[in-house]
Amino acid sequence: MKADFTEKDYYYMELALRQAELAFEEDEVPVGAVLVSPKGEVLAETRNQIIKLCDPTAHAEILALKEGAKKLGNYRLLGCKLYVTLEPCAMCAYAMVLARLEEVIFATPDPKTGACGSLYNLLEDKRFNHQVKIKKGLLQREAESLLKNFFKLKRIS
Repeated sequence: MKADFTEKDYYYMELALRQAELAFEEDEVPVGAVLVSPKGEVLAETRNQIIKLCDPTAHAEILALKEGAKKLGNYRLLGCKLYVTLEPCAMCAYAMVLARLEEVIFATPDPKTGACGSLYNLLEDKRFNHQVKIKKGLLQREAESLLKNFFKLKRIS
């Protein structure tokens, strides 16, 4: 069943896609994320910066959570939503649980490392003290195309 998305959902995911495009231009895996407050304020627009920051944890999602927490002055991001172009990995998914995120909306699944339904579903695991709602498939073709083009260029070079 396909999730219902609002105009605002499309707007925020388009911002995340722009961040993914910037990551592509910077030779990083093209993943972008946008963190949104309960009032609809954009708290963070981030992209993968693993190579640039020489940091294996510098995934777009982690950077968005950090920036949003600083902006709010609280590590708990209650009521916040995260829009991300690729299904989060286990590290990012559990960080979302720890941050008490309300919801994650992602564009395309990641069958190799996805922890929001593909390999695992850490966000909705009832054994944790918090669960994060999941919506998927928003602007999936655009996100997939960006990733496929990136890795196609990597194989050529």
